[in-house]
Amino acid sequence: MTAVRLTDLAVSGGCAAKYSAARLEELLKGFVPVEAENLLVGLAPADDAAVYKLDDERALIFTVDFFPPLVDDPADYGAIAATNALNDVFAMGGVPLLALSVAAFPEELPMETVAAIFAAADEQVRVAGALLAGGHTIRDAEPKYGLAVVGTVHPRGIWPKSGARSGDALFLTKPLGTGLVLQARRKDVVGDEALPEAVAWMRMLNAAAADVLRPFSPNAVTDVTGFGLFGHAHEMASRSGVRIRLDAAKLPAMGGAVALAREGVRTGGDPRNRDFAGPHVELDGIPDELVALGFDPQTAGGLLVSLPSDKGAALEAEFRARELFLARVGSVEDGAGVVVA
Repeated sequence: MTAVRLTDLAVSGGCAAKYSAARLEELLKGFVPVEAENLLVGLAPADDAAVYKLDDERALIFTVDFFPPLVDDPADYGAIAATNALNDVFAMGGVPLLALSVAAFPEELPMETVAAIFAAADEQVRVAGALLAGGHTIRDAEPKYGLAVVGTVHPRGIWPKSGARSGDALFLTKPLGTGLVLQARRKDVVGDEALPEAVAWMRMLNAAAADVLRPFSPNAVTDVTGFGLFGHAHEMASRSGVRIRLDAAKLPAMGGAVALAREGVRTGGDPRNRDFAGPHVELDGIPDELVALGFDPQTAGGLLVSLPSDKGAALEAEFRARELFLARVGSVEDGAGVVVA
């Protein structure tokens, strides 16, 4: 469809392009958190999205997410970028309502390429049960696309990342490795045949997983994206005041990701994630390739779920019945930090 590779126009793509979590934490220290009776989730502490209470039955979820191209197919790029933004609403326990495009494209980019990005995003928003109702587009040498999304949730049905409790079991609803696979393709370590699985996972909305989770009232949920599994586990542990223990042997990986990590493939986000979460993650004799998998930045990743362990078997049975992916990856205990053993 286009004579140029979208990824050639990007310095880094997908959630690997996120600002360093360590620098972001330092930056936010200078902001005084807004205090308002109806602001249920803001910056104190920050979560996957902001939540504002309208009344006793309704609260609004608001989030924004965008990034440079991580694949060359414009339809895949648009769908993945939309999925990544919409998933923040699902990670808070809500459902999307309305979305606006946030876009920046070179004027030289073929119109059919830009149109394909918008069309794929629109289709994904509709699949999520929401409407793409407008947006804002500027000129930029590096393409960027994403969404600002408004969703709704019951005020007592919010899933914070700060609610994990000792005794919980930890689950992950998608395998890891998108950053490793995409970087390997970008560096021509692998061919196009390595992409379909990663693209399929990135295009998959977390809507179905959230629908299954809702009746189980999980204690804490976050989606695993640019800070990697270890980074997001660190956020959950520190904000919940608990220790998270991950079983390295149970970390799920998409096809070829572990082998690529063993060959030394790494993304630009890997060292930033190690800088952020590394001091808080205890690695007990873990092979380097599994450490790389844990720090690998994900795009449109799965939900990391903290749920009372006595509900775990029923949750696994329900995911199997719906033919949805679910991996039990660890547990929550008293203490602090993240232990990978």
